[in-house]
Order: sequence, then C-alpha cells, then structure tokens
Amino acid sequence: MDEPTLDIQLKTLPNAPGVYQYFDAEGTIIYVGKAKNLKKRVSSYFTKTHDNGKTRVLVKKIVKIKHIVVETETDALLLENNLIKKHKPRYNVMLKDDKSYPWICIKNERFPRVFSTRRVFKNGGEYFGPYTSGKTVHTLLDLIKGLYPLRTCNYDLAAEKIEAGKYKVCLEYHLGNCKGACEGKETEAEYNKNVKAIRQILKGNFKDSLQQFKKQMKQFAEDMLFEEAQKIKEKIEVLENYQARSTIVNPKISNVDVFSIISDETYGYINFLQLSYGSIIRSHTLEIKKKLEETDKELLELAITEIRQRFHSNSKEIYVPFEVDIGENIKVTIPKLGDKKHILDLSLRNAKYYRMERFKQDKIVDPDRHANRIMAQMKADLRLHEEPRHIECFDNSNIQGTNPVAACVVFKNGKPSKKDYRHFNIKTVEGPDDFASMEEVVYRRYKRLLDEDKPLPQLIIIDGGKGQLSSALKSLDILGLRGKIAIIGIAKRLEELYYPNDPIPLYLDKKSETLKIIQQLRNEAHRFGIEHHRNKRSKNALNTELETIPGIGEKTVVELLKHFKSAKRVANAKLDELEAVIGVSRAEKVYNYYHVKQI
Repeated sequence: MDEPTLDIQLKTLPNAPGVYQYFDAEGTIIYVGKAKNLKKRVSSYFTKTHDNGKTRVLVKKIVKIKHIVVETETDALLLENNLIKKHKPRYNVMLKDDKSYPWICIKNERFPRVFSTRRVFKNGGEYFGPYTSGKTVHTLLDLIKGLYPLRTCNYDLAAEKIEAGKYKVCLEYHLGNCKGACEGKETEAEYNKNVKAIRQILKGNFKDSLQQFKKQMKQFAEDMLFEEAQKIKEKIEVLENYQARSTIVNPKISNVDVFSIISDETYGYINFLQLSYGSIIRSHTLEIKKKLEETDKELLELAITEIRQRFHSNSKEIYVPFEVDIGENIKVTIPKLGDKKHILDLSLRNAKYYRMERFKQDKIVDPDRHANRIMAQMKADLRLHEEPRHIECFDNSNIQGTNPVAACVVFKNGKPSKKDYRHFNIKTVEGPDDFASMEEVVYRRYKRLLDEDKPLPQLIIIDGGKGQLSSALKSLDILGLRGKIAIIGIAKRLEELYYPNDPIPLYLDKKSETLKIIQQLRNEAHRFGIEHHRNKRSKNALNTELETIPGIGEKTVVELLKHFKSAKRVANAKLDELEAVIGVSRAEKVYNYYHVKQI
C-alpha cells in the first residue's frame, strides 16, 4: 500500500500516550517528542502558526510520522529520552552529558546495600526503575530506611571477618539507623527478610508496608506525638501516590528483538521492537499482503527474517507470542508473565494500533477496499456461498401483548441503509405469538420484493433462536426461496448463531467484526421496532381517550392534538381555550366530559 499523505496520517493517529517521530524526505528522523495524547499533540504542529522560526522550518520538512504507543506518560518520557540519545535528531535539544535517569539498586552482596545510581552494571545486582524524578527516588529511599534499618557502609561483611571482630559499629548504629550487622548484632536471615520487604515496595506492592506505617501513625497519635504522626502520614500519601516502575525499560532485558503479529483475511501486521541495554531504540511495523492462506506462524517467520536483515540486527534472542523456526543460532523466548510479557504486550498493542490506523486510512482513501475486506470476512466467518452485500434483519415487538409489530432493517456493504427500513403491523396473528408473527412478516416482505421484481438480500438474520428461524423458513419454503437466500438466527443470551437443520450453533469470536455487524443489525432492528411500537401504542391510547367523547370525531381530535400537543393538556384546558379551537358546541362536550369524570 502506498504511504498515506500527512493529512491522512494525522486523522488516524490514536488518542493514546506515546512517542512520535518526524521524518524528512530522505527518511531521516529529524525530531522525537512525547505526548499524553498523540493525536492532539501531533495535530497541533500543523493547525497553528508557530512564532518560533525553527519550528516553522521543522514542520515544512516533515513528510512522514511514525509513533510508538505506550501505557503511561512516564513511559513516554523515558522512551523519548532513549530515542533522542540513539538517533540524535537535528531539531531536538542534544543530551550532551548523556545524563540518564536514576535507578534504585539492591547490591549483590552479603547484607545488601540499597542505594540510588545512574549507572547500571551487570554485576548480579537488582535494579529498579528508571525513575523520572530524583525526588521520588530519595523519598522512596527515605521511606525504606525509615521502616527497615539498613547498613550504608561499604565493608565486606564476610562471615569470617565478622567472627574475627574486624569491624566496629559506627554512629549509624547508635542513631538507630543500622542494627550492627558488622559486629554480628543482626543475623543475615533477619536482614534478608527486610530486603525481601523492600523488594516488594520497589515492585509496587506496598500493602504490608502501608499497614505498618498506618499502625505506626496511629501509635504516634495515641502518644500525642502529632508532629511525628504527620510525618508518617505524608510518607503514606507519597507511597500511595507513587507509580511503580516503568514497563518500558528493564536492564535485565538487553540486546533483544521483540516481534508480535495480528492478522485478518488479507493482511498480516508484524510489529518489531529493538531493545539495547534495556532500552527501546526502535519500533517498526511491517504490513504483509497474504497471497494464499498463510498462517500467522508463516507470516511471522518471514517477517522476522526480513526485518532483522533490514535493520542489521545481530541480537541472539527474540521474544515472540508462539514458537517459530528461524535457525539454531537464535534463542526463541515465549514470555508468559513479568517484564518480558509486558514488552511483548506493548509490541502487540502497537501492531493493533497500526492495523486500526490502516483501516481508518482505507476508509478515507479507498472506501471500497474497506467494504470488500469486511464482506470477504463475513463470507468466510458465516460459511456463505457469496458475500452478504445486502443483509436484512427482522425483529418482533409486542410489549405486554399489545399492538404487535415487526421491523426489518437493511444493511448494504456493511452499513445501514435507512431508506430501505420497513415497519410491519401484524395482521393475521391474534395475541403475542412471536413465531407466527415472524412467519407473517417474512412472507409479506419477500412476497412484495418478488412481486415488484426488486433485488433480494444475500443474507437474512432472524432475531431469535431455533423457533423464530423455523417460522421464517416456512415462509421462504412457500415462496420458493429456500436455499436461494442464506438465513441464520441469533439467540440473544449467548450470541449463538443458528443455521437451518443444524442443531449445533456457531459461536463467533467476541471481538470479530462479523459478530459486531450482526449485533449492530440486531440492535438496530430492535430499536426501530420498539420505536414504531411505542408510536402506535401512544397513538392508540390518545385516540381511545379522545374519540370516546360523544359527538367528537376524528377531525376534531386531530385539531385538538395539533393545538394542545397532548391529550393531557386537552383534559386540563379551560372552556374558553377549547372554544377558540373547536367552537362553542364541541368545546362544551369536551370540557363537560373531563369535568364530569372528575366529580
């Protein structure tokens, strides 16, 4: 598919947080930015006059926009930072000092220290972050150290050195900030228990710590130490408002390629995320047109080879949603949970957004292609012999057994054709009988189409289960249309689709476009039928009330309703008001009727 114009790219951007990249005519990234709402932020560049000359020049040079969707604004900030450092776009402020965001490290040692750092080493230590605010890091460390006393010294606390009495406790021990592990005053098991609790805090699990804080705050308040209680309260608020670490970056995920796929009848969309030293440095989505009935596995294997060659990737490991065969030298991981699964989910989200944008672009540029795709999908999903370009759906309405009516709605090329909608007043059925009513309206509808030599639909949908479907089939048999028009019934509760002479229903994927169109048809038929039923019921009620007045005919009723708008207002009208509309004689009859009733 040809690259869409800038105008179309702007119209189909998602309303989601993420990072956008601007490319010039040579395909070079010239600017990277972040946004809480990609559509609003990117559109603002092209919808207003910029005072800054540099920005005006930037906008003139943009020929292509790419974006990466993320979960939160924090993720967008971190990803923007990574991409600017990687690509050094001309119009971005250069990060000359290569300053990175802070992390919290639990060091890999006996009696581990917990501290902040801006450098990540592969030394077995655990790193949590990155954090977009140094203040958040310091607050967290203060909270942790206030709750769990930890050592801050850099001694090698080997068991033999402690037993030999090599170290002496320092001022931190006397201040109560450390329990003196260096002199053996705290066991390794006790210390590690505290480290385990700290690890949970850094992962965002604050339940136990919050309970202890609240208990501590309550105790301070009972002891009349209100200043101390307020300090604990502030810590609780910070802890409750703290957002857990980003899903975008994890230092343990290094030098990895991530691939995900989503497909439909005609295209496969494969997203690629490239990770280097725990950071996303590239995102690309490849669109592949199916030639035969290629499986997702076949498409993904083809795309992995193509993308890795195109971007000269030498990563030894890839994350994918299912097993693929791409050679023995590459480790294939299928993440099930944790950070690896998060990054795979992020890739899949970007593939889905790309596919949605393509659909929107198709609707704008080539509406027929979109309709053709939907029709092909429905034909396959519903096991039809031809595409259902013309669909009709029937629904009965007979609330409380009164005024039975039916509705027929028509969809053409997957869209409502409201000028072809039809209402039916049930004529031959006494009382509430859905089956007989369905048989009547289906017969009347297609008898008329045949008599008038009008085109018949390719698909009939009956709102109801086996009973209504059987009733509709009787009418098609009488008219000689059995087998010439596909017909199915949809049961309301479980969205089961019933076919003639097949007791086992078909269940479609709840997210499928075919089911969504069928549900739209059913809901539209229900709405249209109920609307007609209400109108008929209210009209009958009005007519019954006013036309029972002796000496008042249909024309008088129409005049009264035209002027007073409702029967209630007629009943409450004064005599002179009625006389002004229908004359003295008839006015007295109406006025006396209502007032006599009230006595």
